[in-house]
Amino acid sequence: MRVGSTLVGSVAAVLAVVTGAGATPALATADPSGGAAAQQWQATADAAPRYPGVAIDWDVPITMSDGTVLRANVYRPADAQGRAVDATMPAVVNVTPYTKLISAVTDAGLSIPGVGDTLVSFLNELNLTGTPLDGVTELTGMVTSGGMKAFGANRSLVQSGYTQVVVDARGTGFSQGTWQVLGPREQQDSVEIIDWASRQSWSDGAVGMGGVSYSAINAVQAAGHRPPALRAIFPVEPGNDLLRDIVGTGGGLGVGFMPMWLALVDGLKLVPNAQDVLRGAIDQKWLADRLAHPDTMIPELVQAMSATRIDRISPSTLDVAQDGAFYQQRRADLDNITVPTMVFGGWHDIFANSEPRIYNGIPLPPGRKQLIMGDTYHLNPGQGFGKPGAPPRIDVLERAWFDKWLKGIDNGIDRYGPVTLWQQGGGWTTTDQFPRAGAEYRRLYLSAAPSGTAGHSAHDGSLVAQAPGDVARLTVAPGVRGFCSRDAAQGTAGALVALGTVCTRDSRIQEGDGLTFTGAPVTEPTALSGPINVHLNTVHDDLDGFWAVTVNDVAPDGRSTVLTNGALTSSLRAVDDAKSEKAPNGDYTDAHHSLTLATRQPTVPGQPTVLDVNMLPTDAVLAPGHRLRVDVYALSAPRYLPLGPMRVDSGLRPQHLQLDPAQPSFVTFPVVGGVER
Repeated sequence: MRVGSTLVGSVAAVLAVVTGAGATPALATADPSGGAAAQQWQATADAAPRYPGVAIDWDVPITMSDGTVLRANVYRPADAQGRAVDATMPAVVNVTPYTKLISAVTDAGLSIPGVGDTLVSFLNELNLTGTPLDGVTELTGMVTSGGMKAFGANRSLVQSGYTQVVVDARGTGFSQGTWQVLGPREQQDSVEIIDWASRQSWSDGAVGMGGVSYSAINAVQAAGHRPPALRAIFPVEPGNDLLRDIVGTGGGLGVGFMPMWLALVDGLKLVPNAQDVLRGAIDQKWLADRLAHPDTMIPELVQAMSATRIDRISPSTLDVAQDGAFYQQRRADLDNITVPTMVFGGWHDIFANSEPRIYNGIPLPPGRKQLIMGDTYHLNPGQGFGKPGAPPRIDVLERAWFDKWLKGIDNGIDRYGPVTLWQQGGGWTTTDQFPRAGAEYRRLYLSAAPSGTAGHSAHDGSLVAQAPGDVARLTVAPGVRGFCSRDAAQGTAGALVALGTVCTRDSRIQEGDGLTFTGAPVTEPTALSGPINVHLNTVHDDLDGFWAVTVNDVAPDGRSTVLTNGALTSSLRAVDDAKSEKAPNGDYTDAHHSLTLATRQPTVPGQPTVLDVNMLPTDAVLAPGHRLRVDVYALSAPRYLPLGPMRVDSGLRPQHLQLDPAQPSFVTFPVVGGVER
């Protein structure tokens, strides 16, 4: 079908090329809930435990090859008298920077008879819909979904016949050494911990790795080193491109997350082992290491935020403020991963950039690798799991995954998925790849002509099928409405979800600071799957600028819900084509910016500057009557904040979007023929 003249200028025209009027949506080939097999996984996980108790060996020393002593809590199945059973079994390792004390306290609280079940039941029934606190129930998802069990000690897993080893990462918790923040020595530690666990008297030689966030990253890194005893990993919310994920997305510091996170880890690592204190025998090496490095990465963060000139920034700050060896050393070797891997993520997680890429980068057949992406933030992995039509709880999947790959039980978990996605605007779906098969890229142009749908915004523009013939300059200034936005919720790991769905599920408050460009309503269910790119022709009044962009689903009642987002510092616009992806027409679909000072290009005041802003990968469906919208902002704090020198160069002044038929601005997005259900 070709776009007819009567449809020119309509978003529906472009989308109809792919969806086809009257097309019957394709059906998914599998059940996202897992069907009868998942019911058995849940029954197995919830059955009376094989062993009645758990015996814990506290602060077990594990000496690394360089002499540094790490401390681990070892959880083993126990008999009714609390004695560890005399049997060998697989081990599951979690390496954490948050001090294993937290997982121990959490485990102790949830293991009090009746407490854990009562809490989960209460939170499942908690309904704050229609109140200003309606976002709070999203934050409880980690508890109700089984995510807390994956975070640290999983007592149910241990009682089913596993030994769990929770280790304080080097330089954190009660372990000696200097915190390396996922660096090469820490990765070597993981390899040595796996080897140590496989050789203990309680081990049958098979080791798995799990955990949430940092522990998940650690597991993916370890798998890339191929330790012989490692048989499977279960990473929940792992990242792999840490600069682009959260530290410096588009060259903008993740100020909503990084200060809070560094303060948490650096604070917790200063808490001494209470047992050592009571005995009057504090580990002197531990104390010396903490006194020597009490504030890892905090001076670099402060300098990156406050410096006014690049030539006054220290080498260590430059290492963490731009792409280079620091981040290359912290990327897992995905090509080298051969163990079965189940990756969990969320479209609005701080690591949403990496999670689908980790899955795609692992050279294993589907089934031995799996991807689950939910409608979640970092603090609520698995939100909604275990409910009808949704994937099983995280702890249920973890048990099934390790039963299959560590114990050899044929429970069908390898036939789940392999790609289970929350399709934004729709619901849970299962497919065989991400992006979905058949995704084709289309272009819609930004026009100054009013759409009539966003009078609340700084400018109400349109998305149209052909480049508009008129020239227009639209001005947008930095504002503070971004604090009430999905960007803010994502950038704070989900903490600002507490502000409510009026902020996180509706962008109309934030759009008061932005330029909006809205298409015509679609007439058929229209699926989007993959990364999105927004190409902007900009003009600055100073030597730099900063742009934040979202792509939204606009409902007939006007509600504007963010599907995906991206940002870019104007002077860091250089694209590495060797690492980027393009559509057949040459448009970038996934622009990979160099993000280095060596490639920095200050803008020329008053002259047009072309930018390609890459959005996070996404999966969504626009229902009939819904519209696609692109929002353009000059800032989106606290999600992002330009580095100090670049902030000085921009002056945080108003910026301009130059709409010109000779150099049009447009969005390039992936449309799938038919909607998978």
